[in-house]
Amino acid sequence: MPLETRARGGLPLLPAAAFVAVWASGYIVTPIGVDAIAPLWILAMRFALAGGLAALLALALRRRVGASRRDLGRIALVGVVLNGLVFSAMFSAFGLGLDATFGALVHSLSPVLTVVLAGVLLRERLTRTQVGGFAVGVLGVLIVLVPDLQGTGGPVAISLAFLSLLGLSLGTLGQRWIGDAPDPLWSTAVQCAASAPFVAVLALLVERGPVVSDPVVGVAALAYMVVGNSLAGLLLLGLLVRAGGAGAASSTFFLMPPVTAVLAYVFLGDRLGPVELVGLVVAAAGVAAATLGARPRDAGPPPVAGG
Repeated sequence: MPLETRARGGLPLLPAAAFVAVWASGYIVTPIGVDAIAPLWILAMRFALAGGLAALLALALRRRVGASRRDLGRIALVGVVLNGLVFSAMFSAFGLGLDATFGALVHSLSPVLTVVLAGVLLRERLTRTQVGGFAVGVLGVLIVLVPDLQGTGGPVAISLAFLSLLGLSLGTLGQRWIGDAPDPLWSTAVQCAASAPFVAVLALLVERGPVVSDPVVGVAALAYMVVGNSLAGLLLLGLLVRAGGAGAASSTFFLMPPVTAVLAYVFLGDRLGPVELVGLVVAAAGVAAATLGARPRDAGPPPVAGG
């Protein structure tokens, strides 16, 4: 089979598959990590380390920043929303017991919600397929949610997951405010540098009790989040964007929940009942219908810090 073999939508198959696996793995590692280190503290450490490593890598590769001070300020502000708010809410939800597959399922709606919000807030054109796909996706989420509300983490965890979804879509729209795209490594460094103190202050205000309960597991999970989710995810995302445009990665989002479900079964022992499986299929079908045929502008890529 030639190296140019491509997935549907013109994406190179191997990088697309690797991106899905790396992104989905974040929903498995995060519940493990927040059991070992308090959710907001491990997230603050993740951003600090990922930002530092991204800056060092950019310097080693002699990458130009490619952005003015004004644009850097905008990148930082968008980063606080796109990374600080989104991941603070989702990490806290996992700390309260949110199911890994449900977290991935909620986030999988973000490319379609972004398109819907762009239509409502920015008066961009919406197609019936996009609106219908979003509705079907939400229906699938509700099918998964209704049978076992407590098993999915309870009302507070679920509310935080949907807050994370809203922040993800608003932050994606906010990236258009930045202007010309700067170097992705420097963008990651700036956004993580802005997000780390925001999350640390939030941790000081919100979290109580011991910060670290299992240092070995916590450090291992943190290392994977930084190197795997943040940096490897960023490099894979860059490959997909160069191959298929800015919305390329979003066309893979319908695969995240089923892949996460398989990983959660293997590594966490999570099981889905027949109703939850139906909901998973319905949601994935809705997101797939709305994103696979979308124009490149319709849905921006996910946040650079990874899943």
